[in-house]
Amino acid sequence: MSITEVVEMEDVNPTQFQVEKHTWDGLRKIIHNSRKNTGVVINKAPHDFQFIQKDETSQHSHRIYYLGMPYASRDNALLYSDIPKKIRRDALMVLSWKKMLDRFQASPHHGGFSREEELLRERKRLGVSGITSYDYHRPSGLFLFQANSSLYYCRDGGNNSFTTSPMDPVEIKSRSSGTRMDPKICPGDPNFIGFINNNDIWVTSTETGEERRLTFCHKVSPGTLTFSHNDPKSAGIATFVTQEEFDRFTGYWWSPAAREESDGGKTLQILYEEVDESEVEIIHVPSPALEERKTDVYRYPRAGSKNPDINLKIAEIRTDNLGKIVSTQEKELPVPFTSLFPSAEYITRAGWTKDGRYAWAVMMDRRQQRLQLVLLPPALFIPAHQDGANRHESLEALGDTVHPFIIYQETSDIWINVHDIFHPFIQTSDDDISFIAVNESKTGFCHLYKITSVLQQGIYAPVFSPLSPDDFKCPVKEEVTITSGEWEVLANHGAKIWVDESAKLVYFQGTKDSPLEHHLYVVSYESPAEIVRLTKSGFSHSCSVSQTFDMFVSHYSSLTTAPCVHIYKLQGSDDHPLHKEPQFWASMMESSGFPFDSTPPEIFSFTGKSGFELYGMLYKPHHLVPGRKHPTVVFVYGGPQVQLVNNSYKGVKYLRLSTLAFLGYAVLVIDGRGSCQRGLKFEGAVKDKMGQVEIEDQVEGLNYVAEKYKFVDLSRVAIHGWSYGGFLSLMGLIHRPDIFKVAIAGAPVTLWMAYDTGYTERYLDTPDKNKKGYEACSVALHVDKLPNEPNRLLILHGFLDENVHFFHTNFLVSQLIRAGKPYNLQIYPNERHSIRCPESGEHYEITLLHFLQQNL
Repeated sequence: MSITEVVEMEDVNPTQFQVEKHTWDGLRKIIHNSRKNTGVVINKAPHDFQFIQKDETSQHSHRIYYLGMPYASRDNALLYSDIPKKIRRDALMVLSWKKMLDRFQASPHHGGFSREEELLRERKRLGVSGITSYDYHRPSGLFLFQANSSLYYCRDGGNNSFTTSPMDPVEIKSRSSGTRMDPKICPGDPNFIGFINNNDIWVTSTETGEERRLTFCHKVSPGTLTFSHNDPKSAGIATFVTQEEFDRFTGYWWSPAAREESDGGKTLQILYEEVDESEVEIIHVPSPALEERKTDVYRYPRAGSKNPDINLKIAEIRTDNLGKIVSTQEKELPVPFTSLFPSAEYITRAGWTKDGRYAWAVMMDRRQQRLQLVLLPPALFIPAHQDGANRHESLEALGDTVHPFIIYQETSDIWINVHDIFHPFIQTSDDDISFIAVNESKTGFCHLYKITSVLQQGIYAPVFSPLSPDDFKCPVKEEVTITSGEWEVLANHGAKIWVDESAKLVYFQGTKDSPLEHHLYVVSYESPAEIVRLTKSGFSHSCSVSQTFDMFVSHYSSLTTAPCVHIYKLQGSDDHPLHKEPQFWASMMESSGFPFDSTPPEIFSFTGKSGFELYGMLYKPHHLVPGRKHPTVVFVYGGPQVQLVNNSYKGVKYLRLSTLAFLGYAVLVIDGRGSCQRGLKFEGAVKDKMGQVEIEDQVEGLNYVAEKYKFVDLSRVAIHGWSYGGFLSLMGLIHRPDIFKVAIAGAPVTLWMAYDTGYTERYLDTPDKNKKGYEACSVALHVDKLPNEPNRLLILHGFLDENVHFFHTNFLVSQLIRAGKPYNLQIYPNERHSIRCPESGEHYEITLLHFLQQNL
């Protein structure tokens, strides 16, 4: 980086290193140079892999499909590579990325994304455009994806038929208005595709062109042909809290099996969640079209207030022998959902067993300390909207034998983290069901268990009786511990397991070797003893295993190595499948090499007063001069479900931290108590007292580094973070103004009773049950403790933030003014919770650097 336009200044203290002061334009040039030199390697890495095995006559063993950014492109595209059966040992095989689609542009039209698409991108933290997800039906080779606010499909790989040149996708035309979202292929009949439109589930046939609306939650506004945006009911859509706090982004699930009818037709089924937000509070957030002076309306359940009413239903589609839709039907539970499952506040996951015999759902109580895994026989659902006589007849037909089965239950006195792992085996008996799941509460660490639960028919309370949370609870016949120890199986944020039922093996990702590295492991679930690591140590990996269990792909990196994407083949005797050796086979992306002007951070650890070993990451300032002390920036997130310190490449995501080190700052990152991958006791230290133990650990780590490295100037320390990190930045300045000279708080939660139910109540309970806890950790109620000196506090916030609403900053500022306290405020009028516009991102980074150089 070139140093430009330095402002002259005096070195007031010869023992202190003074960061050179640059003009605003000089800082802008530094930011430009740092971005130019680093590139966008993280975004370009391929992801979302699907392996398809080729037949014996092909010279390739597999074709692998994925999403990625081709050279010189800024958009995600649907791509493939062919994996050769034989490779040369003396040369590196780098697979070419081939486009599936011919001259297809998947960027949004000039109007940009629809409101629904924009909000989904915000919930998923998507930073790229183009094709961002796809659905694939393996037997038919059908690909389905959304782009340009429309739906498209193409075919490849079905029946071992593979294309050799790009193809034109087929657009699925529609007569429905509005954006079609969350498209899914029907596994039992891939001619049918489901999608969400205007808060309801629709289905369309690629074969006949038919389109049918299946649910009728969203009403047309009186006197118009348009739908009301204020309608509180929806079908098949995950609510804000479900998306933001439980990482569930869909609300409907196709049954994998189609029921064959005697006339040659089929019955297809969709399990879906119906939501009624009538009693959920309405908030108004400024619209992106600021010049129109409008607001967007949201249903937002703040802590202690009413959550949406939820229900599970089934939509049935009957087709004839030509594949045409004969009829559709909505089916409902025989009694209200809240009567059947009185303790269930959230449906966190749902789906079907592999044979379609049962639908299943994971339900959680409001405090998130009780989880129930429930099987739902489709026969339990009866036709909706029946008259009295017909409904009575349907109920009589149920009797006592058709009812739910609660096949597993987990309880915790801390909280239960939502996970993605549930693998039901095909039933070999009507009397029980076996499955693999994870449990964190049993030992305090997330581990795999193989469970067999007894399905005893007709001994539970009838569905019409008054019910308790333990009705329909099945006895556990056997529970085999597959993994154990003071380490974690990765089970959330989309983590997967791959179960080889023929070899009785399960492949999973975890932290067995180190909490700082993710690796792929394999273990026998029949006789679990030895756990074998398949990936290289010294790196952190994200893997995907082929359906034939003979290959896997790993996206891996380290602090000093930019990401690579490599394919490995598992070789060895089928008699000893656990001990097959991974052999490097081919590369999909090589490391770009470390930028010449960037020095990676160093990882350190120390034992805190809490007794836990804490890990931190230090960016040493460039141009160290012996005996000189450097200003220091503590970059913090600190909240649950996040880990910042690990052995993975930081060059792009933490570019501003490298820039700070280049300018002469020491930069410190610490994962204290409350962060993840360290067990429930470590994470649960923040229960009922958020913002307290985290600051203690940050200060303890700061003192440790200052003592060890000597160049840290404890009289010039800044704390900076975004979201939960913004909250902790404020807490640091409130509780330890003697340690933190300045705080830069981005999008901070300042009043926890104004944040959402799903997140806040998990850690603090409801406001009426933990009034002191809410008061203690709501920074807006403690502004009297903030320093009186100007230029010690900078607040940044996106005006359109629909997650941590601008209300939080608005209320904090009003309290600051009332208390006569100084502050600086930077608003981003067109940004939500994440800063997405490149110009806004650049302005934020310059603002950060300028504030630090002037005031630290």
